[in-house]
Amino acid sequence: MTHMKTTIELPNALFAAAKAVAAKRRTTLKAMMEHALRREIAFESSDPSTAPVEVNAHGFPVLRRKSKTKVTSEHVYQMLEEESA
Repeated sequence: MTHMKTTIELPNALFAAAKAVAAKRRTTLKAMMEHALRREIAFESSDPSTAPVEVNAHGFPVLRRKSKTKVTSEHVYQMLEEESA
C-alpha cells in the first residue's frame, strides 16, 4: 500500500482537542484522523436504510435505533470493533 503525504489546516482549538483525544486513547493523531476519514467514507457509501448511524437535523451522526432496547457502552464498543476490522 502506498501512502500520500499531505498538509491540512485546522483551527488551533480543533487541533488541540484532537491531540488531547488521541493522547487519551493512546493513539496518534494520524491514526485517529485515518479512522475518522474511513468512517466518513464508509458512511457516505453505505445504504442509508441499513446504516447503524443516521444524520440528525443538526448534521451530526447519531446511532439509529434498531429496537426499543437501550444502547449500552458495550454495544458502542462492539460497533467500533466491527468498524475497524
